[in-house]
Amino acid sequence: MAAPEEPCGGRAGEEPGRDAAGLSGAPGRRLRWRRDREAAAMFRCGEEIVSGESEEESNGVNLMEFSDEILLHILSYVPCTDLVLNVRRTCRKLATLCLDKSLTHTVLLQKDYKVNKDKVKQLMRDIGKEIYQLNMAGCYWLPSSTIDHVTRCKNLVKLNLSGCHITSLRLSKMLSTLQHLRSLAIDVNPGFDASQLSSECKATLSRVSELKQTLYTPSYGVVPCCTSLEKLLLYFEILDRSREGFMLSGQLMVGESNVPHYQNLRVFYARLAPGYVNQEVVRLYLAVLSDRTPENLHAFLISAPGSFAETGATKNLLDSMARNVRLDALQLPKAWLNGSGLLQHLKFNNPFYFSFSRCTLSGGHLIQRVINGGKDLKSLTSLNLSGCVHCLAPESLFRKAEDDIDSSILESLVVSCCNLRHLNLSAAHHHSSESIGNHLCQLLSRLKHLLSLALPVCSITDVAANVEKPPAASNLVPQTFGRKVRIGIQTYPRNLADQANQKIESSVFWALMGSLRFLETLEIIGSSFSSAMPRNEPAIRNSLPPCVRAQSVGDSEVAAISQLTYLQSLTLAQLPNILTGSGLINIGLQCQHLRTLSLANLGMMGKVVYMSALMDMLKHCKCLRDLRLEQPYFCAGAQFFQALSHCSSLQRLCIVSRSGTLQSDAVMSFMANCLEVIMCHMFMGESLTVCKNLQQSIVRSFQADRPALNVVIFPLLHEDLTEVIRDVPMRHLDEITLFKSRVAEEPPNLWW
Repeated sequence: MAAPEEPCGGRAGEEPGRDAAGLSGAPGRRLRWRRDREAAAMFRCGEEIVSGESEEESNGVNLMEFSDEILLHILSYVPCTDLVLNVRRTCRKLATLCLDKSLTHTVLLQKDYKVNKDKVKQLMRDIGKEIYQLNMAGCYWLPSSTIDHVTRCKNLVKLNLSGCHITSLRLSKMLSTLQHLRSLAIDVNPGFDASQLSSECKATLSRVSELKQTLYTPSYGVVPCCTSLEKLLLYFEILDRSREGFMLSGQLMVGESNVPHYQNLRVFYARLAPGYVNQEVVRLYLAVLSDRTPENLHAFLISAPGSFAETGATKNLLDSMARNVRLDALQLPKAWLNGSGLLQHLKFNNPFYFSFSRCTLSGGHLIQRVINGGKDLKSLTSLNLSGCVHCLAPESLFRKAEDDIDSSILESLVVSCCNLRHLNLSAAHHHSSESIGNHLCQLLSRLKHLLSLALPVCSITDVAANVEKPPAASNLVPQTFGRKVRIGIQTYPRNLADQANQKIESSVFWALMGSLRFLETLEIIGSSFSSAMPRNEPAIRNSLPPCVRAQSVGDSEVAAISQLTYLQSLTLAQLPNILTGSGLINIGLQCQHLRTLSLANLGMMGKVVYMSALMDMLKHCKCLRDLRLEQPYFCAGAQFFQALSHCSSLQRLCIVSRSGTLQSDAVMSFMANCLEVIMCHMFMGESLTVCKNLQQSIVRSFQADRPALNVVIFPLLHEDLTEVIRDVPMRHLDEITLFKSRVAEEPPNLWW
């Protein structure tokens, strides 16, 4: 019987850091963690009994002696395919429990990388009528014919097929049988034809109230058929050029002129990938809203990178919103907010999400127009101020980006929004002054409910230590004659006691980490950091230098992160003063729930100084699922992959390294030892021939046993990199391959 996931992994299929019951306070989270640990321990005690050993021969407790309630809780950690196809065949009692409504009501396959077409077919045959919610998002490896078996789920209310291969005809056939469907997520690919949808399919769509649509071609998709829409989520992933190099048009296809029905809309969300065509298509969706704004609209969110100019139609839409609606969530392109008095006129009810990413919003405007002069905003749980370089300063007209922040603005924010769970302050220089008690870290320590936090590296430096500390370069090269000093990778303490003696545990960042004990996601990113691998452009060859204040952030600050016992996701980027990486070992030892790790440009750019510490760290990361490394001159050799093989739960690996090298034999051995790995992306400095040969060898050797295997090995600086990137499944591309800040990127619980 397959063992359930441990507490570090959460329930089968559940997203990391998200409570299935919604947001909860610290006491509730403590109880949940304790309950999960006990459940996993009980499963281990009884696992041998279920497999056939008698009670007398086992030193553990008989699993079957527990109550049904406890057993159901334990079984909730087992993937549904294992429950139905394997576990329920072990004994009569488990056969009954595995078909309990609490386990079959919702089936999550989006992270079940071992599922194949035959398993889905058998699953739908056995419990299809009992399934009310089915999530197959990102199952890119399943053939399109797999969708045909969903028709057995006659009682489906919620269905997520994002990332699945599906044609217009298959969609029509499937939806024609799902009369109870109210929530749907699909992709619209080139070749989609709405005229192929049957009348029964359109009848089902007319009852759908929630729609998530990812567009890979200019189209309305099924939106015009959904006449009862209350929530509309649109993801625009249309490329400006075809594979043949032809420019695409933003005009909709012939027969796509039907007008969407927005009269009942409550939530409108649009996320645009870079590109002119995406902007043109989203304007067509917004044109209807500008004519008549829905009275019940309470969340309006548009995430657009780069410049997205405001037009007359969008201005009319915003003016209408200011007059007629009260919002609970807001996100707009920076060009729509910069220099306008829109925020002064918009009305808010009980806001739970704000994103002003990349806007030139001053601290004065933030306090007066958003927080309303210190108004109680306890309802606000998520705030994204990434790239808002002046958001903690009173005025932006004569201020330089590197000037000190106004601590009173941050204090007003902390006091008014005391229930914040997610806060993003990255991509800006937030320098604290020398005033005692007014450091950014000291003020943020009051936000006891934080679950995710993103900060620029320069914001966590201790001001006093920064003044007294000599430049980092003086620590690297001996200045006098005498005893020889080894230059390069330095030695570091191997145990926590010695490490603690060398750390300034009274620093403001150490205190901040100690006060946020239930933080699950942490990002510390250099204010001038940019990944070498952007979305639709050639790789970046040169990077901007780090902030001067970031020079004092090093191993001791990284070690402070080890206080976060429940940390699940960690991102560290552009920390120039990393000398040995010794703090990483502390994190590996103490943060046993760590699932996602992303490291980029740590220490000296010409040398990977933290390699030895990283390998020691990886030996302790038993729950690690995703690893992303971006570092010039990275050597992916035998020692590295041997250490990485200790990460028994690892599923996805991405390495981005300009002038980096790899050893093909070591990669093959690693793939053979780590049976859970289904994604291997390496963008290195090797030749195209070496990369292609290795990629073909991995696919040929492991594809049969790992249906979800996705391998991309390619030279980072090759001119065809963008063409290779476009074939990567969106799930991997969005979640790990491309670097970005993910804290407060979307409202919490926006979809599943």
